[in-house]
Amino acid sequence: MNVLVACEFSGIVRDAFIKRGHNVLSCDKLPSERPGPHYQGDIMDILDLDHWDLMIAHPPCTYLAVSGARWWANRKQEQEEALEFVQRLMDAPIKKIAIENPIGLISTRIRKPDQIIQPWMFGHGETKATCLWLKNLPKLVPTDIVSGRDDRIHRMPPGPNRGKERSRTYQGIADAFAAQWEWV
Repeated sequence: MNVLVACEFSGIVRDAFIKRGHNVLSCDKLPSERPGPHYQGDIMDILDLDHWDLMIAHPPCTYLAVSGARWWANRKQEQEEALEFVQRLMDAPIKKIAIENPIGLISTRIRKPDQIIQPWMFGHGETKATCLWLKNLPKLVPTDIVSGRDDRIHRMPPGPNRGKERSRTYQGIADAFAAQWEWV
């Protein structure tokens, strides 16, 4: 299967699919943190290629997530551009699509998510409500429910890498994407 992982610099989701034998390309404006197939640039440059079977997209949440609501009053233009970007990803000519983002404007301005997952459902002891908007994909089934409920992500201190640290996909969730969506 040919998989495009949009807006991913970490390589975590990309590598989960590669381990299962798929042809995968991650794409982000940032370089990949891990060696592997990665297009550094604008996802729109490669989105319309006709060979993708599945896209998992992690659009930037800076102007979309409710965690940034206190700054929204002065960010209307950025919000509109972010929503347009998400809509373009959703409308991509790819049969199977998953869009991942925190709770925020996508839910009220485009459509409600198909599913909300938590890291603790996939072997990690943290809380981080993550919405999934799905096209021709089933909802994820939890793989390893753990009792931990630490809000470590929410409590991260300010710093130059905070955004990157908060945006990384948990390995258990990436593995569930690959295992549950590889042949649907």
